[in-house]
Amino acid sequence: MKRVALALLCAAALLYALSSVMGARYPDAAWGAWGYVAAFSEAAMVGAIADWFAVVALFRHPLGLPIPHTAIIPSNKDRIGAKLAGFICNNFLGTEQVLAKLREFDPAGRLAEWLARPASAEKLGEWGVLAARYGLSAFDDARVRDFLGNIAKAGLAQLDISRAAGQALEALTAGGRHQALLNDALAQISELLEGETAQAQITEAIAREVKSLRFVGLDQVAARMGTKKVVSAVATSLAEIAGEPDHPLRARFDSAMAEFIDRLQHDPELQQRGEEIRAELMAHPALGDYLQGLWDELLGWLREDLGRADSIIGQRIAALTSALGTRLQADTEIRQWINEQIEAAAPLAIERYREDIRLYIIERVGQWNAHEMTDELEQHIGRDLQFIRVNGTLVGGLVGLLIHAVTHWLGG
Repeated sequence: MKRVALALLCAAALLYALSSVMGARYPDAAWGAWGYVAAFSEAAMVGAIADWFAVVALFRHPLGLPIPHTAIIPSNKDRIGAKLAGFICNNFLGTEQVLAKLREFDPAGRLAEWLARPASAEKLGEWGVLAARYGLSAFDDARVRDFLGNIAKAGLAQLDISRAAGQALEALTAGGRHQALLNDALAQISELLEGETAQAQITEAIAREVKSLRFVGLDQVAARMGTKKVVSAVATSLAEIAGEPDHPLRARFDSAMAEFIDRLQHDPELQQRGEEIRAELMAHPALGDYLQGLWDELLGWLREDLGRADSIIGQRIAALTSALGTRLQADTEIRQWINEQIEAAAPLAIERYREDIRLYIIERVGQWNAHEMTDELEQHIGRDLQFIRVNGTLVGGLVGLLIHAVTHWLGG
């Protein structure tokens, strides 16, 4: 394109030279046509040279002369970078623009659609298997086993067993949770007593006792009668306890639990016993062997499963992924909730990182070499800029022709 533009300039110069010579030799030829040709070619040269100057001034000093306001791009590289960063951040990373794009994108809907695809579920299963295999190869190392064993021992050494047990029981009994456990236990015992197997065992036990008293023929009869009375009494007592929230036995149960929890946390004897148990566990070689055995069994099972094409872990990941995607697709409200959470969190992330992105662009542009950046830009947009020179040559010539015609028409 440079050669084309230069060729047009040279053509305009040759045409101007020819028109000047022929116009001087034949001034009246064809009503002064050579004057029009000269005006056209002269203005074409001016337009071509002016636009050449403008194009070159963008990238370097024309003819190497430090004319003011030339070499615009390399001279203003840092300012251009700052303006570019501001333009991108203001027009592409504005909070409202990003939020509008998020709403249009529908992240929850796209996520549900992707998860529900069988191919996506299988792919996630494969990724999970690959990640697990890598984890196995990385963790199946004596150094890792020793490290984890040391962590377990260190954690056990710092554990106050008695106090921890008391805190755990305190959490479990908070809000009367243990009363619900008691209700379940009473229901289980009542069901057990009413079963034929339990009654047969109780009958047999009573029969043995009665038989030991040598009442011939009365052992089974007495046993059956005694069984009915025992079962009836126990069942009645259990029903009373289960049906009365304020039953005295419940109060005694609460009191006993509270007392036991308090002893676990504050009784020096129980705390000392807990420390002894902890010391025995740490000193016992079976603890290390047990932990090592558990670790080896876990790794062995995982290695065996992950080595199969039909890995249970991979299938489970794929099934869970597909089920999650299907549930998300069917549940409009949860998708709406996910989108709302993303929209609520997005402004914070945008405001937090937009300035970082702007500074990053400024820094990267500032690190560019001015000449390399100029050459790169010229390679990308230079062809279009050469069309400016071509158009300048033609448009300049037409404007010169128009001016000459108007001047001639006015009698100038």
